[in-house]
Amino acid sequence: MARFYADEQFPKAVSELLRTLGHDVLTVQEAGNANQRIPDEDVLNFAIQNNRAVLTLNHQDFVRLHRANPNHLGIVSCTNDRDRPRMANRIDAAVAIEESLHGKLIRVVRPSQ
Repeated sequence: MARFYADEQFPKAVSELLRTLGHDVLTVQEAGNANQRIPDEDVLNFAIQNNRAVLTLNHQDFVRLHRANPNHLGIVSCTNDRDRPRMANRIDAAVAIEESLHGKLIRVVRPSQ
């Protein structure tokens, strides 16, 4: 199972559902980093320092960070999905097929309706 750091906009309900699926999820709020306008670079660095992959809805900025420094522990960039169980299950399935998330950018896209 994966160790994640969920950024500030990532849905709390999905973080909780991922925990029920066996993942270790630390949220920005739980880490005491909420409402501080922390730059995305610092979010990624915090995740690296804490041996975690980032969970984010912010695809554009984290793709840029991945390209600038692919030496991270993983970035899982998601399209927001109001069906929270489906979103959690899609993340779980996407990371389950990977041997390691190290240096990988994984895109989890909401299925078309």
